[in-house]
Amino acid sequence: MTSQIIPVDAFDFIIFGATGDLAERKLLPALYQRQLAGQFTEPTRIIGASRSTLSDDEYRGFAHSAITEHVRAEEIDAAELDRFLGRLSYVPVDAKSGEGFQQLKDAIGHSKAVRAFYLAVAPGLFSDIAANLAKHGLNEGDPRIVVEKPIGRDLVSARQLNDAIGAVFAEHQIFRIDHYLGKETVQNLMALRFANTLYEPLWNSTHIDHVQITVAETVGLEDRVSYYDKAGALRDMVQNHMLQLLCLTAMEPPSSMDADAVRDEKLKILRSLKRINGNEAPKLTVRGQYKAGASAGGAVKGYADELGADSDTETFVALKAEIANWRWAGVPFYLRTGKRMADRVSEICIQFKPVPHSIFDDSAGVVTANQLVIRLQPDEGVKQWIMIKDPGPGGMRLRHVPLDMSFADAFEVRNPDAYERLIMDVVRGNQTLFMRRDEVEAAWQWIDPIQAAWAENRHTVQGYTAGTWGPSASIALIERDGRTWHESM
Repeated sequence: MTSQIIPVDAFDFIIFGATGDLAERKLLPALYQRQLAGQFTEPTRIIGASRSTLSDDEYRGFAHSAITEHVRAEEIDAAELDRFLGRLSYVPVDAKSGEGFQQLKDAIGHSKAVRAFYLAVAPGLFSDIAANLAKHGLNEGDPRIVVEKPIGRDLVSARQLNDAIGAVFAEHQIFRIDHYLGKETVQNLMALRFANTLYEPLWNSTHIDHVQITVAETVGLEDRVSYYDKAGALRDMVQNHMLQLLCLTAMEPPSSMDADAVRDEKLKILRSLKRINGNEAPKLTVRGQYKAGASAGGAVKGYADELGADSDTETFVALKAEIANWRWAGVPFYLRTGKRMADRVSEICIQFKPVPHSIFDDSAGVVTANQLVIRLQPDEGVKQWIMIKDPGPGGMRLRHVPLDMSFADAFEVRNPDAYERLIMDVVRGNQTLFMRRDEVEAAWQWIDPIQAAWAENRHTVQGYTAGTWGPSASIALIERDGRTWHESM
């Protein structure tokens, strides 16, 4: 089976922060893969822009190293790589002073191609770059601007950022990227729900007991020390990735796959989330911070040791969320995310209610309720757990088994990285998988009271050993409701 590749119109792709980590690990490899797949038309150009003083050839050398390091060797075609590097040029710019923006305008010239500015820089530079683009007329026509999270650190700062970018670009030109939404399995969640009569009639409080969303990482701080200690897991992961997954899981069927139709339904979920105030935060949330332990095959330091200072920043969050609407009344959504966890896994577990009455006696074994497990990483796929009879003549014995669809096994094609899909959507002008301004601000409206409650009540972090599934309090959070966290299988 082969996937259909639809070429996009020629475009100019300008990367601010062109020598940074995101450009090196994700953007340049993603763009190369799309060329290799035959998706580019001529004359597509890629222009790097950052404070470093580099020539075109030096930047091509940087890109060559990035691709050879972050693309699998068997996917590197020497001729295609040369063609790709030939598209690249470089302009030194300084976002604060505005130096270099006229040279950038000259480099772009009078091209009528689609123009996309990707801001792979710290959020503190978003406003400066937007203002300088406007000053030099680079926002004229119908360009796109792509901004990475975090969009602010609370509602006030998010609105300030949105105002600054919105003063220069119209909302339909602003692409707030969350790479989780580009994952194949996330989109398959919508296909499962809305393209199958099997699931949608059961997707409600009558049939579903609860939902679990887990995003666990085995890595620690890596190179994000300065950002992460000011943000923490609630701002870094829950406000964006996890709430987006919750929205896609819980939203009502949109009228179509039109961008605003989908985002309207996600917004309704965000606005329906019950607020967690100061009195409820200790009961409904858990903060944790990893201590020294073993992870990824070796001994690792604790967070404070990696940071080199004491800190109250959380590296783990677990919480219980509820949606106040008819479909989900009484159905808890348990969210957990953390660093230095026991395994690297991102998944959504839909736990159905048990059968109302079992006709089987004790010798048949336990009748376990059905589960639907949607795995986002590392091995994308879907498992539907059901009860069957254990084969053999020895009477009725029941077994809980998965109907397992691994994307790698089911589709003998390469699964594109999320950034590949999202970059092409930017070029096409398709905003379905990007966050709208009101979504971002509604998410902060739910997150801010939790953050305030933690500060007001001095809700200190609880330690957990690196290489485990987080603080014991996170187990208590779900088990006092008579439930337990799903363990990956």
